Amino acid sequence: MSTLRFTLGHRSVNRLGYGAMQLAGPQVFGPPKDHAGALAVLRAAIEAGVDHIDTSDFYGPYVTNRLIREALAPYPQDVVIVTKVGARRGDDGAWLRADSRQELIDAVHSNLRHLGLDVLEVVNMRAWGTLHAPDQASIEAPFTVLAELQQQGLIRHLGVSNVSATQVAQARAIAPVVCVQNHYNLVHRDDDALIDALAADGIAYVPFFPLGGFTPLQSSTLDEVARQLGATPMQVALAWLLQRSANILLIPGTSSVGHLRENLAAAEVGLSAQVVRVLEGE
Repeated sequence: MSTLRFTLGHRSVNRLGYGAMQLAGPQVFGPPKDHAGALAVLRAAIEAGVDHIDTSDFYGPYVTNRLIREALAPYPQDVVIVTKVGARRGDDGAWLRADSRQELIDAVHSNLRHLGLDVLEVVNMRAWGTLHAPDQASIEAPFTVLAELQQQGLIRHLGVSNVSATQVAQARAIAPVVCVQNHYNLVHRDDDALIDALAADGIAYVPFFPLGGFTPLQSSTLDEVARQLGATPMQVALAWLLQRSANILLIPGTSSVGHLRENLAAAEVGLSAQVVRVLEGE
């Protein structure tokens, strides 16, 4: 496992973590096809040195949190579990906004219950935006609710997700922000300036869809670089993110132990400055 580390809250974590979203059923809805396999992936991640797991009660819903508790509780002391609130799932699997005061309070208590924790280490406020991109709507009201729950001792640290630079500043004026989780990868780089600004302030940036999400990254350049390096295209895409900035924490997800190991091996893929320029199309 890589020795690359960065601070998340008051903890130091490996920059290659694990996202639990894919442990739920198709389209992140319903139970996993292979319950025992899902538990095996979580346990293999911890054994490999992963100490940062990303999840949410609206994955499933409730599925990934229950799997994490079943697989890992009582939790190793060094494991940081990050969850998020601000959405819910409809009976038909639809993604629905859920950021009223009571919905956020209920979501925090639900995450605590399903994970089997007394305190949530990090909670991200998931702004609605356009589902996978931020807008400029105020997040002051919902983030203030989470700040109050933090003051009550239910949450240690706060983050934000699917947000603009303006919304990050809004949140930071209310309470400290330890991480920002946004859509970012080799071909979706709208947050370049935000990443650099957060790095200067020691704030972690956690890309979601680091490999393209439901539509995996596809690029002849990526394929060719991977062939030259003896790596997979996805390993190269993860390695590019690791070299992009020291404050980037990765949470690639998978339901396969083999794929998990491939993802973690991305830390060993070295990219020269010339290769980086080729990947970035310069």
